[in-house]
Amino acid sequence: MEGIVVKSTGSWIIVRMQDGSRLECKLKGQFRLQNIKHTNPVAIGDKVNVEHLPGDSHGMITQISTRENYIIRKATKLSKVSHIIAANLDHAYLVATLAQPRTSNGFIDRFLVTAAAYYIPASIIFNKIDLYGQEQVEALDELGNIYENAGYRCYRTSAIRGDGTGLIRELLKGKVSLFSGHSGAGKSALIKAIDPSLNPRIGMLSAMHQKGMHTTTFAEMYELADSGFIVDTPGIKEFGLIDFEKTEIHRCFPEMESLLPFCQYKNCSHTHEPGCAVKEGVESGSVSVLRYNSYLSILNDS
Repeated sequence: MEGIVVKSTGSWIIVRMQDGSRLECKLKGQFRLQNIKHTNPVAIGDKVNVEHLPGDSHGMITQISTRENYIIRKATKLSKVSHIIAANLDHAYLVATLAQPRTSNGFIDRFLVTAAAYYIPASIIFNKIDLYGQEQVEALDELGNIYENAGYRCYRTSAIRGDGTGLIRELLKGKVSLFSGHSGAGKSALIKAIDPSLNPRIGMLSAMHQKGMHTTTFAEMYELADSGFIVDTPGIKEFGLIDFEKTEIHRCFPEMESLLPFCQYKNCSHTHEPGCAVKEGVESGSVSVLRYNSYLSILNDS
């Protein structure tokens, strides 16, 4: 039988079967040994083959299909090991905020770079706009222009008031989409506003630090009433990158990749070389200083 992994708690893997039913499954031991590069040998969104265990209502995952794509981050405590957030995605959305808690542009860029590296289209949802004062609205206008000019679509939403939720609902139809971001960015509340039939856990902010408190313990895929699936992920504090070649990082910045043919050197790193079109773009303002600084930061960390 074939199905899609919709939740993994460590002990049990929940598989949505083709008839829509859910089956609790175990993972065959061989897979745990084959994927030592990752903390999780099976990920949300994986397409799997399942066999029923004799005399048991549970199943055994016997085969994991080749992934079309996947998005990873550096494992929290194991710097050289990666964690697969989700696989076989049509689109990845970063849910960001400029209020309670603020999402840094560095975090945004690392998410976008990772999505680009694994060929996953990505967009940014600026959430909680009902909380923005005039200064934050102006900052959002500036950020939105930077990312739109770089080639990314940006959306503005409020889970409380419903701003933008109808548009996001239309975008998700018939697709497998990922919502990621910091704890407290409002991912689960936004999912609930988009599809009231769903019931993801919605958390509160720490009053002392104005940071999100973890409520989504495990990533989970939800089936949307209007067709399509959405993956809600646990809040991520940092988006540590892994397995990146320095020479490939600039290709994950669309506005820089488009300028590479105009650089004096074909292997230009956009750092010290003369005749660099990217550095000229930074000086002229056609390439954002914020984005260029993020590029340098990622380059130095690789």
